[in-house]
Amino acid sequence: MELTYKTIMNKIPFLLLVLCLFTNCSKDAESEEPTTYDYFYPTDEASITAAQIGTGTGTLDPKGIAIANEKLYVANGDVLEIFNAVTLAHIKTITEYKKGTTTIPLTEITSVAVDNGRIYIGSRESRLFVIDENTNAGISTVGNGQWWQTFVHVFDVVVKDGLVFVKEKETSIKVFETSQITETSDWKLNPIAKLNTLDGFDQIYSMDVEAGNLVVAGRDAKSYLYYDIAAIKANAAGSLVEPIKPVSSTFIAKPTAINFSKDFAVTAENSGTVNYLRLYPKAEFMARNYTASINVSDIMGKNSFGSIVGIAQLNDRLFLSDNTNKTIRVIKLNKSTIAEQD
Repeated sequence: MELTYKTIMNKIPFLLLVLCLFTNCSKDAESEEPTTYDYFYPTDEASITAAQIGTGTGTLDPKGIAIANEKLYVANGDVLEIFNAVTLAHIKTITEYKKGTTTIPLTEITSVAVDNGRIYIGSRESRLFVIDENTNAGISTVGNGQWWQTFVHVFDVVVKDGLVFVKEKETSIKVFETSQITETSDWKLNPIAKLNTLDGFDQIYSMDVEAGNLVVAGRDAKSYLYYDIAAIKANAAGSLVEPIKPVSSTFIAKPTAINFSKDFAVTAENSGTVNYLRLYPKAEFMARNYTASINVSDIMGKNSFGSIVGIAQLNDRLFLSDNTNKTIRVIKLNKSTIAEQD
């Protein structure tokens, strides 16, 4: 009996140690927070077609688009359409540039940008129209519609931080300062800098500005092109002789559109006969690491994308200018948070 008692007493410290370890492990397991992941997925929200414009008997040939102050601007053939970006109701159609006694019909509109109270409208007819955002009255034009004057066509325009970037025919982007364009400025303005897009001829192009860089969806170059804006300013004079080349990485698909949100680089890309909507984490995209968080060619297996030539955003909505299907597709970006216990 005594032997048994001593044996048990000798084992008590060991048993307490085991129990303590077990209890601590259990508490640690209970106190560990699960790992959470944000999962994003797109759904169809709505669409804008020709039926929503005026009497509904016209056409919609959407190219470049832009959103500002809850208005959606669409380059549509020979006119600029304006919609309410929240309700999607059609507001008005702008058919001409009008300033005093001067009236110029808008023709072959390719692109649009809105910045600091101005609307910039690019035309394949080698002009950039600048009008007042509120009154739509003409402010000025850059280019006179003749080749080899100021522009040879205009295929895209983006305006940011006092600079106007204009993509024209072949491998050229011309850079102007917004301060050059006034109500009394001449149509024949000299650019402050020139950029080389490596390749690029007569397609509608897409550009945006992010983190001090102009980023171009280089469909002919099969690459995203990055131009450091500080370097553009520093080398502006020399670039008029030898245009600045971009930093780029080899890419398989053809980028056709680019637009930045708070978290993502929202892009459209073409590979063969398939058109993709892809969202890349912004920091990784700017570092040229191309692993997409969203990679879809349709929404939930339906309605494949056509050629997306422009992207704009408002809150959780993506506006896609689908030129093949003659529509502005409105996609909602949804987020789900998934908790995973380790």
